[in-house]
Amino acid sequence: MDPAAGSDVGHVRALIDAEPGLTNAVGMVGLLHKLCAAAMKAMDTSGAGVSVMTEQGVRVLAAASGTSSDLIVELQFSLGEGPCNDAFSSRRPVLEGDLAAAGARWPMYSIAAHDQGIRAVFAFPLQVGAARLGVLDLYRERAGPLSTGELYQALTFADIATTVLLDGQKAAPKGSPAAGLSKAAGYHSAVHQAQGMVMVQLDVTLAGALALLRAHAYSHELELAAVARDVVSRKLRLDREK
Repeated sequence: MDPAAGSDVGHVRALIDAEPGLTNAVGMVGLLHKLCAAAMKAMDTSGAGVSVMTEQGVRVLAAASGTSSDLIVELQFSLGEGPCNDAFSSRRPVLEGDLAAAGARWPMYSIAAHDQGIRAVFAFPLQVGAARLGVLDLYRERAGPLSTGELYQALTFADIATTVLLDGQKAAPKGSPAAGLSKAAGYHSAVHQAQGMVMVQLDVTLAGALALLRAHAYSHELELAAVARDVVSRKLRLDREK
């Protein structure tokens, strides 16, 4: 396959436009859902997700090709490790064609994702200049690298996702998240508030509080956001655990 053929922007945009999308997801988020679905089909992956991320610690899934992709992305946020986090921090694609061989790199995530049937993961940072916006994740239930054509195509999907995020933020009121991404602000607020509460309750640092929240989420098979909400609503106190 000619690599350039898979990376043609017009061709990739046509694939995205052809997707039916979700009836309850419109605007920027709706377009990102269509992008994830098109990327999954175009590269024969098992799932795809677009995460919005910031240097201040906001980590939220903006769109995904299905509920299984939701879970795989959220695992990284809950555990604090994985290809999505590495791609964002390094500003480089993370291409792991054999998740079983990445145990030392992501000891908790590798096991958790493998338990969900994932065998290969590929993450592409969404960035322009010095600005980092998030990550496009792709997953496969079989081991093996992306072909050269698939890699070029994935990079094109990532470029389009970056443009979608930029356009969405430009249209938003100053100081507010883009339409459809209010969940990001709520997620970050809940986790940050829960960190502060655990820090006071157990007399630990903010980093230590986040580690305890993640440990509880992992051991109870919960999303980090769900644990944070329970702490904030006082349904859960980590200092009461044995």
